Amino acid sequence: MKIYILDRNSKDRNALKRVILSNNLGSLAGESGGTDEALEEIADIVPDLLIFDLLGDEQKGFDLIDDLMKRRIKSKILIISDIVSKEIVEEAYRYGIEFYIYKPINDFEVKSVVKKIKDKVYLEKKIGEVRQLFDDITHYPTETVAPKDCEADVKNILLRLGIVGEKGSKDILMVVKYIVENKVNVGYMTIRDICSKFTDNPRAMEQKMRRAINIALMNIASLGIEDYMNETFVEYSNTLFNFEQVKREMDYIRGKSQEKGSINMKKFITGIYIYCENIHR
Repeated sequence: MKIYILDRNSKDRNALKRVILSNNLGSLAGESGGTDEALEEIADIVPDLLIFDLLGDEQKGFDLIDDLMKRRIKSKILIISDIVSKEIVEEAYRYGIEFYIYKPINDFEVKSVVKKIKDKVYLEKKIGEVRQLFDDITHYPTETVAPKDCEADVKNILLRLGIVGEKGSKDILMVVKYIVENKVNVGYMTIRDICSKFTDNPRAMEQKMRRAINIALMNIASLGIEDYMNETFVEYSNTLFNFEQVKREMDYIRGKSQEKGSINMKKFITGIYIYCENIHR
């Protein structure tokens, strides 16, 4: 994972470099002490992770994020700052950052957070590879997850999402196991096609799964409202769901919008498969 550090304090930059390199969290792609000189370098490097301080000027920091978004640079962002305003933290998360932690720099906290982001970057890359397989390849890699292990992992994910007791959860488990055991290329099958392997009424099975996943979306959005740093929210909000739809669901729950978030069943199912693969790699 390529990491870029932007912090006006050289001692803090050095502390961050030490934590990153000593724990093998990634490679240092660049560093800077100010936003103006950093923007073009970040745009050129396109790091997987940008760690930066708001530099005492939160608006300038948010402007940097805006500029990166306009350039379609999708680096993950970790803010480490001594600005502790709740409103500023909430605004930062609305801009789509991954984490906001406070100075002074705590080695254990930085290590833990960067490790989570590294795992998320890996998962998203794997999901991207699977999506590419949907279009270009007629088979999955031969290395798969042992069915027994897969079942336990899927149940754990569904438990954390709060839907293990929903009727559609058993159907989700069956579908994921079928994909794993038969090395299914989901690009050439719809979810309903897979459901037809288990029932004469695949439409009803698909609807049960959809209801369960919609409940999972509501639960994950509720977790995000309570605590942006919630581990389940951070881990699943952008890998099993589209984060924009999670934010839309959060606004719906808050009463700020009349439009609920929506789900993508294939993304959800594929995401769980990739999680299982990652756990046992």
